[in-house]
Amino acid sequence: MSWWPFGRKNTAELADFVRKYLESNRISIPNIREISRLNFVVLDTETSGWNTNKDEVLSFGAVKIQNQSILISSSVEWYPQVDMKGEKAATIHGLVQTQNQLEPGLFFQKVLAYLGDGIIVGHHVGFDLEMLLRIGRKFGLDAFPNPVIDTKILTLRLEHGPRADFNHFKPEAYQLDQVCARFGIRLEDRHTAAGDAFLTAQLLLKLLALAQKKGIRTYQDLMR
Repeated sequence: MSWWPFGRKNTAELADFVRKYLESNRISIPNIREISRLNFVVLDTETSGWNTNKDEVLSFGAVKIQNQSILISSSVEWYPQVDMKGEKAATIHGLVQTQNQLEPGLFFQKVLAYLGDGIIVGHHVGFDLEMLLRIGRKFGLDAFPNPVIDTKILTLRLEHGPRADFNHFKPEAYQLDQVCARFGIRLEDRHTAAGDAFLTAQLLLKLLALAQKKGIRTYQDLMR
C-alpha cells in the first residue's frame, strides 16, 4: 500500500521544519509490528478544484488513530491563506473567506508536525498529498516519506482480492459515501476536511478489523 508516484525536481531551499520532519521519518516501521500497535494519521483536504497544477488547498483536516482507537481530542482543521476571488469553491466550501487562515509556512509547519512519522491514511489520498505538496515544494519538500494507505484501494483489495482491477468496477461504488454506507458508517459532517477525515478514520478501523479476519496481521501484510 505504500507508494509515491510524484517525483519532481525541487530547487527550493529546505526549510528547517522540513528537515526536522524528514529526520523523524528515517527509521522504518518493523515489518513484524502488529497492526494493533501501528499509529495512523487520517487526513483530508478541501480544495478549490481537482487540478493539482492550478487549484489550491482551502482546508486540511486530520485525526489520529492509536491502539486501534480514534483519538477524538487530536482532531484538527486548519486553513491556509489563499488569494482567490470569484472561485466556485467559495460557494461549495464556504472556506475562502474564513477568518483564521494561516500563512503558508506556518500552515505547512503545523501539518508536518502533526503527520510526524505516522502512517498517512486517506480516501483517494494521492490527490490530497499532491495538493499539499503544492505548498510543501515552496519549502523544499519533494515527497512525503511516510508510509501511505489509500482506503479506497484497501477496500477494493479486501472485498475482491489483492489483484482486483478498478477498471472492472463502477467508480461510484468506491466513493467515500458508498463505502461508508456498506460498512454501516453514518454520514455526518460530510464535505468538511475534519468531517471527512473522521469518516475515513471510522472506515479504516472497519477495514483493519476485516483485514485481521483475513489473516492480515502485521505491518508487512498490510502494506503489500
